[in-house]
Amino acid sequence: VTEFILSGLPDQPGFHIPLFFLFLGFYLITILGNLGLIILIALNSHLNTPMYLFLFNLFIIDLSCSSIITPRRLMSFISKKNIIYWVSFFPASLSFLTLLCLSFTVEFSGAVTQTGIIMSLTFFSANLINHFMCDILPFIELTCNSMYENELVVLVVVAIGTRIPSSTIFILYALILASFLHIHPTECGSKAFSTCSSHVIVVSLFYGSEAFMYLKPLFILPLGQGKVSSLFYTIVVPMLNPLMYSLRNKDVKIAFKNILSRYIFS
Repeated sequence: VTEFILSGLPDQPGFHIPLFFLFLGFYLITILGNLGLIILIALNSHLNTPMYLFLFNLFIIDLSCSSIITPRRLMSFISKKNIIYWVSFFPASLSFLTLLCLSFTVEFSGAVTQTGIIMSLTFFSANLINHFMCDILPFIELTCNSMYENELVVLVVVAIGTRIPSSTIFILYALILASFLHIHPTECGSKAFSTCSSHVIVVSLFYGSEAFMYLKPLFILPLGQGKVSSLFYTIVVPMLNPLMYSLRNKDVKIAFKNILSRYIFS
């Protein structure tokens, strides 16, 4: 085998054009939202705080992740032969966003580990990858080698990349929720609860879909049925993050108005 071809999602050609425009809309919203907030944070000195430093990196990772995966997905809808060229690098960085240096270190280590696994595999004849992106599990499904050892390595890598940060995040949100219970039902308390609940939904969507894809044996749910979940943490979550984390923020709204008055209406 000298090349691998992505099967895409779905296999019915009749859905390709509608899905092309659907994913194109997702991608445009993702680009405008993340790139706009990156520029906004960079240009506004009032947003040069630790919280917006983390959000700045989140938007960079989301933009990079979406730009690697979604254009490849769009090409698969209109091209006849979907040959792969690269392996996704950025999604696991989202898991370790709270530790910026560690996030890229873990991501690089995971990418090297997965590349090492792929290079050690042997393939005969079968080269159709049952996925819409170049990921590790579809490769393992095609190999002639024993799947148990390779699945175990992937399980350990993904468990580190999801269980540790997700457990930490949900523990912190549980503490926040406990503090809400001691606050009298005021406008401030209800507004804070609304903000945190939207964050929890996005975090649950990201970690839940990622865990559903990777933290299960292939004999429980075939890869072809589970690959739909990867759409959420690679395409949907990067589109939702700017809406949930910043556009509902009062500081961001003020900064946006300042930028408009300074560079457009001045």
